[in-house]
Amino acid sequence: MFSGTPFTVMNTIGLIAFALVGSTKAINEKFDLFGITIVGLTMAFAGGVTRDILVTRLPLVLLSPSEIILGLIGVGLSIVLSIVLSAPDTHPITLVADAIGLAAFTTTGAIVATEASISVFGIIAIATINAVGGGAIADILLDRSPFILFTDFYASCAVLGGCTYAIMNLIGLFGSWSAVACATVTVISRLMAVIYDWNLPTLQELQK
Repeated sequence: MFSGTPFTVMNTIGLIAFALVGSTKAINEKFDLFGITIVGLTMAFAGGVTRDILVTRLPLVLLSPSEIILGLIGVGLSIVLSIVLSAPDTHPITLVADAIGLAAFTTTGAIVATEASISVFGIIAIATINAVGGGAIADILLDRSPFILFTDFYASCAVLGGCTYAIMNLIGLFGSWSAVACATVTVISRLMAVIYDWNLPTLQELQK
């Protein structure tokens, strides 16, 4: 269905990147190999499954065996990195992979939402859910509150990417143009947030 399209490229990148990041988090928490795999695959697939349910279609992961293979590749890479690196969860490789996965899944969410012919708000919402849903559920499996609910400038990057995709569509630039613009805005804003320690203010900070 999506062979040779921007969706395929972004989905492949996102699955491997997020499975790597999720597995790395589980390794840092000293999970066993089964737990590492479950957390990694959850981060890779939960957002996409939620996306597909929202647009009333069978989740892609249940239709394509290659999806699981890509996720397992990401898990394997995280195990290799944990052997090679002393602190893989905070290493630039993992941080960049997370930014790339965020950008890729923001884009795939926007593509699917557009194909479902939903509103501009729906495109932005599903793009964001696709991008951060897996990470939020992975954090729950790791017995901690989803970090997207705190001050880190993370989900906001997906919102910016989704808005970019919607704007590109409104001005008549569809397909690859919208996908590239969405991914670019998302990954650059996320990397800038990491480099410059951007955070959204808390209510307590605003009251000072």
